[in-house]
Amino acid sequence: MSEQCPQQSVLWLDTPIGPMRAVADETHLLGLEFHDQRPDPEQSGDTGLSPPLVQIEAELKAYFAGDSAEFRTPLRTGGNELERKVWTRLMQVPLGETCSYGDIARDTGSIDAVRVVARYCGTNPIPVVIPCHRCIGSDGSLTGFGGGLWRKKWLLRHEGRMRPVGLFAL
Repeated sequence: MSEQCPQQSVLWLDTPIGPMRAVADETHLLGLEFHDQRPDPEQSGDTGLSPPLVQIEAELKAYFAGDSAEFRTPLRTGGNELERKVWTRLMQVPLGETCSYGDIARDTGSIDAVRVVARYCGTNPIPVVIPCHRCIGSDGSLTGFGGGLWRKKWLLRHEGRMRPVGLFAL
């Protein structure tokens, strides 16, 4: 007997850096994708809103408004063990800070695999929530980003404005 795939829901979100397509099943967010333009409404593929889509829509609105960078939507990323380690480590990089691909490689026990880590950042299925945009070159340069370097730059600047500074920051 064949196993059935869980029903997936799709939602298009308008953001300051272009449309994003969110995909979820009934319990987890499965993917976020950047797009340069939103499809026509009849071709958008929007479906009924599953609970994870309702939640990520609210969290992304708060994030892009500069009100919160806290994401609690349950995620299902797939990937192999090292990919999941890389993505987990990326989620530990604080708001408004960056790390290098070498830092992530060292922290995940794969120091000889900086290029592998860079590739896994590039295959991140849930950008923004898994903040691969916070990973930069060891020389401080902005390097590859699946959504385009202009989006990476925008996200880093946006988060820099959101980060509390000083002892008495709210």
